Amino acid sequence: MFGFKLPKDDAKYRWTNHVKDKMMYYRISESLVKRIVRFPKRKEVGIAPGTVAVMQPAGNKKKPQEVWVMYAEVGKKPTPSSRFPISNFQTKKRIISAWRYPGISPIGQPVPIPDEILQELDALLE
Repeated sequence: MFGFKLPKDDAKYRWTNHVKDKMMYYRISESLVKRIVRFPKRKEVGIAPGTVAVMQPAGNKKKPQEVWVMYAEVGKKPTPSSRFPISNFQTKKRIISAWRYPGISPIGQPVPIPDEILQELDALLE
């Protein structure tokens, strides 16, 4: 896609190919995904085992929508600059998926993931 920069793995985040495709499809930037992970408006248990789904509202009053990100925390390792490496652990987040949900999703119910994303996630987990 023209003008779209794909995210690269760094010290805090690992990006799956699935999420890169979805970011291009839904026009979600790397900075928006990171902001949602760091400052979610809502946090739910993810559909896949060991995952977390976080959300921030988007859109406007006439056409509300939510941007969701599903991630898993992987690998706990001591930060290299800490004096007490045993007590100071840094986790890396594997960003698994991101999508736009049209409207406002119900609170406390399973995360609303579109069917095509569920099928792709099932194929990834097999």
